[in-house]
Amino acid sequence: MQDDKNLSEIQIEDQQIIDNKELNLLESLIPVVILMCLLAYNIFFVEGQEWFGAYTNQYILIMGGFVAAVVGFFNKVSFATMVAEVWENWKSVFVPIMILFLVGALAGTWLVSGIIPAMVYYGLQVLSPEIFLPASVVIAAIISIATGSSWTTSATVGIALVGIGSALGIPTGMIAGAVISGAYFGDKMSPLSDTTNLAPAMAGTDLFTHIKYMSFTTVPTILVTLVVFAILSGTIDTSGSADISNLLASIDNTFHISLWLFLVPGIVIAMILMKTKPLIALGTGVVLAAVFAFIFQSDVLISLSDSKFEAIINSVLIDTNIETDNDKLSELFSSGGMNGMIWTILLITCAMVFGGVMDAIGALAKITKSLLSVATSVFGLFASTVVSCLGLNAIASDQYLALVIPGKMFKKAYEDKGLAPENLSRTLEDSGTVTSVLIPWNTCGAYQSSVLGVDVTDYFVYAIFNYLSPFTTLLFAALNIKIRQLIKK
Repeated sequence: MQDDKNLSEIQIEDQQIIDNKELNLLESLIPVVILMCLLAYNIFFVEGQEWFGAYTNQYILIMGGFVAAVVGFFNKVSFATMVAEVWENWKSVFVPIMILFLVGALAGTWLVSGIIPAMVYYGLQVLSPEIFLPASVVIAAIISIATGSSWTTSATVGIALVGIGSALGIPTGMIAGAVISGAYFGDKMSPLSDTTNLAPAMAGTDLFTHIKYMSFTTVPTILVTLVVFAILSGTIDTSGSADISNLLASIDNTFHISLWLFLVPGIVIAMILMKTKPLIALGTGVVLAAVFAFIFQSDVLISLSDSKFEAIINSVLIDTNIETDNDKLSELFSSGGMNGMIWTILLITCAMVFGGVMDAIGALAKITKSLLSVATSVFGLFASTVVSCLGLNAIASDQYLALVIPGKMFKKAYEDKGLAPENLSRTLEDSGTVTSVLIPWNTCGAYQSSVLGVDVTDYFVYAIFNYLSPFTTLLFAALNIKIRQLIKK
């Protein structure tokens, strides 16, 4: 979950869902179909994303927004209305974009200061290939519960776990899938998480009733996830165990490794636990890492530039590559700094254009209402909610909209069926929060992919918890398990 907004910033009560009675369902779906066709063509038929260069997905999202605008013009939606809605979307992602820049700076400074190499160094000695994947799920879950943020978890222990697992020879897609599975489980179960507060607020229940009721589907799903990763750990062929001594020697020869380096991530996590603003916490991590680089890694800084100060500035802003006597580690010890986040930031910006225009023309409301109209049974209501959340994650490219819009649209329908509001809040989380990371152009998918350095297509199949959660909630609905009825007073 994005840890950039609190509930007051999301402005739940003021969230506008634009309805356009002149727009029909077919017209609403035209931009979606064209967008999906273009994205599918790019993925399956264009090698290396050379259709429009490196920014193909961004261009496609802009084209989808243009098609949606044309549909809007034909249905008497003014250009000013569309621009206003896009502007609102851009304002909503300003803080996430700042966080992305800081995460890029954090990755660079934590590299040159020796923090990430130290995490890899000690992690290699503790985490063996046989237990690495399930252990990664558990570690990410604990940190995410404590911080209430899957984003923070990925930016701290997630980066370290990918580094350690890569050194052990474990495929990065598997590692990222394990980290994301654990991080989103913890995010859902943490009372500190903004989405965990948002879902019950939209459905009309209280926070702890929501968490308790959500555990009925979430706990079995994470247990299945752990079993799958335990089986995967026993089947993957890793070469890292035999090379650990050489890897440790290479790290030791390149960096000054000390337990004092863990003071920086410790301070950052402590600040987040004390509910410090993420921008301040991450910014502090960057500054402290720069100071520690001067103290501990003088030789590394000199090897990167004639000026130590310039080496630090470069690690914040641009690519940094630290050479070791091991090719695997040299590839691992590289960072793009803030510059490495530009692609992701442009993707998010373009996604907000498409989502904003779709909302402005009333297409999002029309699609959701159409799903609601076919929900004649209890299971149909749950299924419509799931489909609505999944669709909005793909169309609006933002997990908050995937919670807010279905939450407002379906609340009365659950009441009419005699269902307690925690049924809706649980379904919103099981299908809205966790699946956002599976969409490459969603803010969450773009963030996790950039931070962990692993393509969404590479970790998708291994983000087991995330894609099993919607199936679990539908299974419970189909079998009428833990479907709470409204208590009549």
